[in-house]
Amino acid sequence: MVSRARAICIPLSIVTVRRTFLSSSRTSASASASARATTSKGRADVLMASSASTTQAENASPARTHNGLTVLRVPVLNDNYSWLVHDEETGATAVVDPAEVDPIVQMLEARSWKLTHVLNTHHHWDHTGGNDILKERFNVTVVGPKADSERIPGIDVELSEGDEYSVGSSKLVCYDTPGHTKGHITLHFPSNRALFPGDTLFSMGCGRLFEGTPAQMWASLRKLIPLPKDTLVYCAHEYTMSNAKFAMHVEPGNEALQRRFKEVEEARRAGVATVPSDLGTELETNPFLRPWSEEIRQRLGIGADADDVEAFGAIRRAKDNF
Repeated sequence: MVSRARAICIPLSIVTVRRTFLSSSRTSASASASARATTSKGRADVLMASSASTTQAENASPARTHNGLTVLRVPVLNDNYSWLVHDEETGATAVVDPAEVDPIVQMLEARSWKLTHVLNTHHHWDHTGGNDILKERFNVTVVGPKADSERIPGIDVELSEGDEYSVGSSKLVCYDTPGHTKGHITLHFPSNRALFPGDTLFSMGCGRLFEGTPAQMWASLRKLIPLPKDTLVYCAHEYTMSNAKFAMHVEPGNEALQRRFKEVEEARRAGVATVPSDLGTELETNPFLRPWSEEIRQRLGIGADADDVEAFGAIRRAKDNF
């Protein structure tokens, strides 16, 4: 059921899970264009294929439960994560951004969960590739962005800024977060401390601006900054190591970043996933949430009098060319 939130963009404590959302895509613009043009045959090839590159540690995917909402990471494709979101009270289960089918079904069967919803943050095929098959197989309700509804396969429910929606007894709030795409949304479970930003926010990064502007993306990220610092960010890609290298390049004197870099390096060396992260850590170490940093501005030649939008745009361009 969709309802209009009375207060939009007010910090809410995220729904029953511990998750993390952050974004910073290494995918090239040409690769993205190719992905958008992917044929149905090409999609079928990846839908039923397991992710051979995922490590055993990542496949272990320990579940996190908070206030009645359990979140389970599902590694898909090469470096994507889909997320199973299970309401313990009612048994309702959603998958966020399903790229493939088989890994999701395997996780569902292992837990004896029944899929009831698909939640899409944006239209890219590596976030919607499983929609049609999952809808046909499980008769699920597909929920996605109103601003981009024509590009969301099988969409039933359209959400926009301030809308609320329930997965069982767990309620989420929708934020319009354009930038990566024109119709991107972020889904926040306030009571469960869980944020699903898709490709808007990554661990130590943010998404490339394929269809939006720096002003749009910065406005989108600003909506997430005031949320509780213990909010878990369940972003959609394992880009943390490459993002960390860029972060160290632009802010090497950041002691919190130095510590986190070592932690991420050790985790990835061991094949351990680095997502989710928490919002507080992102605020300390993610350069895309820190355009006011004097060191970042000095390293990138951004004037002290430049506003945050201009600084953010310069950071994004630097990452694109890193």
